[in-house]
Amino acid sequence: MRYNKESQFALLQEKKVSMKLVFVIGIGSFLGGVFRYLLSLLIQTKTTTNFPLGTLAVNIIGCFFIGIVLGIFEKGQISHEWKLFLVTGLLGGFTTFSAFSGETFMLFREGYVGYALLYILASILLGLLATYVAYLLIK
Repeated sequence: MRYNKESQFALLQEKKVSMKLVFVIGIGSFLGGVFRYLLSLLIQTKTTTNFPLGTLAVNIIGCFFIGIVLGIFEKGQISHEWKLFLVTGLLGGFTTFSAFSGETFMLFREGYVGYALLYILASILLGLLATYVAYLLIK
């Protein structure tokens, strides 16, 4: 599946974006954000480190599930609307680059340079690996 900018914005260009679809994505995003908060909090409260394990775990889990959904979508087993709900909404709300960025900034600012660099590498490499493994499992 190749990224095609034109197909990604086709709905907008054709002015066929429905409020129903926007609402469905919003519900997914809300649910994903709530799940992210609860899981991240649960994991982080079980540790005694300054390393943001909660957000790292959430991002890796989310990347894995995004790989599953993309694989299922590519096989034609779910509709474009379900893909938008799951990837853009639920998993987009669940994973969080903004939290990753903010936490990395805070680690650098507080002098935890080693943790910051480890967090960057682990988030990117493990996230890509999780997406790839999930995609292969579904493909």
